[in-house]
Amino acid sequence: MSVVWLGARAVVFRPRALVVGLGSALVALALTVVAIGGGEFPMTPSQVVTALLGGGTPAERFIVVELRLPRAICALVVGAALALAGALFQTLVRNPLGSPDLLGITQGATVGALAVVVAGGGTAALSAGALAGGLLTGAAIYLLAWKRGVHGFRLILIGIGATAILTGVNGYLFTRAELMEAARALLWITGSLDGRGWEHVLPLLAGVGVLVALVLPGSGRALRVTEMGDDLASGLGVRVERLRMLLLGAAVLLTSFAAAAAGPVNFVALTAPQLARRLTRSPGPNLLASMCVGAAMLVAADLVAQRAFGERQLPVGVITGVIGGGYLVWLLITERRAGRL
Repeated sequence: MSVVWLGARAVVFRPRALVVGLGSALVALALTVVAIGGGEFPMTPSQVVTALLGGGTPAERFIVVELRLPRAICALVVGAALALAGALFQTLVRNPLGSPDLLGITQGATVGALAVVVAGGGTAALSAGALAGGLLTGAAIYLLAWKRGVHGFRLILIGIGATAILTGVNGYLFTRAELMEAARALLWITGSLDGRGWEHVLPLLAGVGVLVALVLPGSGRALRVTEMGDDLASGLGVRVERLRMLLLGAAVLLTSFAAAAAGPVNFVALTAPQLARRLTRSPGPNLLASMCVGAAMLVAADLVAQRAFGERQLPVGVITGVIGGGYLVWLLITERRAGRL
């Protein structure tokens, strides 16, 4: 840990966490360039970079900027948003199982999207439905978990129950949808970045950008203090319940924006913060490092989904589900051996 003085203010940073964050960001950008260069019109990394900088032929610029860049940016931003949401959940509930995938937020966004599909809404309405469903589910879970404050374990139990209920609701909504609409919804529910354009990217960038700007600057120290217990944090001047409510709300919004843009991409929010914590070897929330790791994870998963199965591309949610499911089993075994389950 190092301390840098900016005038009368001391700024604390951890060199290893900074290296992990920068390294993950560079990996994410390198994988993005490789992903953009793939497809029916292959391009070398140098051609991709040249086109991004405004050079190359008009055809290369069109393919890179209009066709492939939106998908790549969507992968980066969705991965970072989910990882930040997972880091906030896990820190606030003090449990590595704290994740929007397991607490019902993702399933709530799915219910909202499927309700729009049944009603015959278009793509824009589907995204709005996912955003509304995630927000309403998050608010309902928070209110149900409230009893003189929100205890982390109680929030997890209620979230797991909500997940089971909402999964049943999703099944019912599928039976009510038309065949073609159900097929479209199934692809979205799996978690897919296929066909993403600037109309998906711009709202995502705006929403996530505002939330990141609100969360990152002032929450790191307060989160580190709350990890030591509510009583100690309150004694040090942290308004614990207010902080928890605001940051859980931000995490729900981040998850909902990500689901609106790419569908419910599972397990990134669960695994990225834990991987960042192990790489940085830091017990703190590791918000920035988690974002960089999450972005790299989702870009890598999308690259595997596009390239590893021949001409048949898979939705990115299939890859993250397989990897994240294996990680969840390992995490449960580890927690049980440690006596925490």
